[in-house]
Amino acid sequence: MDRFTIPTKYWHQIDDGRIQCDVCPRACKLREGQRGVCFVRAREDDGVVLTSYGRSSGFCVDPIEKKPLNHFLPGSSVFSFGTAGCNLACRFCQNWDISKSKEIDTLADEASPETIARTAHELGCRSVAFTYNDPTIFLEYAIDVAEACHELGVKTVAVTAGYICPEPRRDFYAHLDAANVDLKAFTEHFYKHITGGDLGAVLETLEYLHETRVWFELTTLLIPDHNDSDAELDKMTRWVVEHLGPDVPMHFTAFHPDYKMLDVPPTPPATLGRARRIALENGVNYVYTGNVHDKEGGSTFCHNCGTRVIERDWYVLGRYRLDESGHCTKCGSLLPGVFDGPPGTWGARRQPVVLHARRHQGSTP
Repeated sequence: MDRFTIPTKYWHQIDDGRIQCDVCPRACKLREGQRGVCFVRAREDDGVVLTSYGRSSGFCVDPIEKKPLNHFLPGSSVFSFGTAGCNLACRFCQNWDISKSKEIDTLADEASPETIARTAHELGCRSVAFTYNDPTIFLEYAIDVAEACHELGVKTVAVTAGYICPEPRRDFYAHLDAANVDLKAFTEHFYKHITGGDLGAVLETLEYLHETRVWFELTTLLIPDHNDSDAELDKMTRWVVEHLGPDVPMHFTAFHPDYKMLDVPPTPPATLGRARRIALENGVNYVYTGNVHDKEGGSTFCHNCGTRVIERDWYVLGRYRLDESGHCTKCGSLLPGVFDGPPGTWGARRQPVVLHARRHQGSTP
């Protein structure tokens, strides 16, 4: 093994001599030397190893609202990074140059968990986000980063499709403070033919998260004529209220042609407004639009009195009517989410970061 390859525990041997990876529902069955669909998990020496530990890419400081998380430390900055590979095959992937890459050496820099945590802390970031590709596939690395972050008082966030098996799910989310889960559609047909996954496994993750301390929000990228019908949006939002409650924020975001769906037109802004209206009518208290300029759809309104408590223009916060613990200053109602002190002032900036790793004798890469 090289220094970026570590053994893992979520696998078992099957009767025909192959080894099955048990991290996600794909259940890749591997012979010696083969890699899973995610590309970064492989069979080596009669076990499954992670080949991307400490190999990262896309280091950047972003507004937390870009993840998107609107009820988690509003206005704060988040240190974002990802790795290569993914366990889904979304035809519309907007980070395909990273998530679909099989060229780890050319894409990735070296970064230990301690280096990432220290850099985020030194830059004043309140949190670190595992993003660009799904952290499910590099969960051992993500867990170590989360532990290093928590030692410095930095929180951790996953941007994920929620396509993960129960046992690794418990382990992974035990180390996280927040997540944004892509609920990509609400039909098995879409998941099977457009993402290569299945809806049921994602819904199980959402129901699991609802029983944990992890703050989470949902995002659906609305693709014209694929997942944007009134009937599907009605069914999705009713399910959210019934199974997760009315206070889980939902984000409807605009698609733009990319990767293998270049022949599909961009999402009209009116579609996002229609989705937002359906969700609100079905009882979702906090519904947002994204990837479009929409101050109304980007702002947060108190569920009790209707006051605009967080004004947003893209990622820039305007008037703020919450106290330091998240209560509406007009009616006193507590907004669901994670609020800790005054809002941040990071705004819409995007700041690329070059890491300078400090290697310690005996430390994990």
